[in-house]
Amino acid sequence: MKLYKVQNSVLVEKGGSYYPINRHEWDEVVNRDDLYAWLEAEIASISPVLFGAEEMPEVSAPIGTQEIWASGVTYFRSKEARMEESEKAGGGSFYDRVYEADRPELFFKSLAWRAVGDKGMVRIRMDSVWNVPEPELTLFATSSGKLVGYTIGNDMSSRSIEGENPLYLPQAKSYSGSTAIGPCLLVPKEPLGPDTQIHIGIFRDAEEVFEGAVTIAQMKRKPEELLEYLFREMSFPAGVYLMTGTGIVPPSDFTLLSGDVIQITIGQIGVLTNVVA
Repeated sequence: MKLYKVQNSVLVEKGGSYYPINRHEWDEVVNRDDLYAWLEAEIASISPVLFGAEEMPEVSAPIGTQEIWASGVTYFRSKEARMEESEKAGGGSFYDRVYEADRPELFFKSLAWRAVGDKGMVRIRMDSVWNVPEPELTLFATSSGKLVGYTIGNDMSSRSIEGENPLYLPQAKSYSGSTAIGPCLLVPKEPLGPDTQIHIGIFRDAEEVFEGAVTIAQMKRKPEELLEYLFREMSFPAGVYLMTGTGIVPPSDFTLLSGDVIQITIGQIGVLTNVVA
């Protein structure tokens, strides 16, 4: 099932049919350990709504009051890229050590009000000269730490700033327009399999200038491991989103420009499209 946030209500899609849940707001709906079963029971008493091709209501980012966190150096390609960007600053070995360590890299990414959804505008920092999107499978866990859903994340990153010094990570990762999630929250009956593919295409003047793909089987760390560390000393009353890192990194001579279109696809979830402001 897929959950879309439409104004103050929730729209459930199952088998091509749409079911509006108007009695509950987003946070109340999603923060349930039995979310899939609860949704099945809820929509059983709701008549489906039919939408034509041009009638689908406008949806916003699938988030209420939740925070968005992120994890890094979870793929080998990410480790290589982070070592490359930090080598001159003497921080290259840090990322190698994180990749091999028991403790993962976890960092705060965004508050809900700063995140944008599908077709939203993302930004590159004006004080950065090397900027890339990072396409990421993003987990949703309830307040108890249980994984119940997934969405697509666009972790916009200022690589030139982070490369100056690893301590600049918050400035490289968290700023206005640095976070996009969507288009929906996928609530599957079973967890996503290791063959789940993440694909990104970047378009400039209607021409594709970069594309890449990776499966989540290439992640060194499992979703449950990342969530266990996140919840060790943190509480999230309405649940939390956690980006799981990227295995797709553009070459060092590539940087985003204003007007670029970023399309991230995860087949079971859909397509997250963002334009660089």
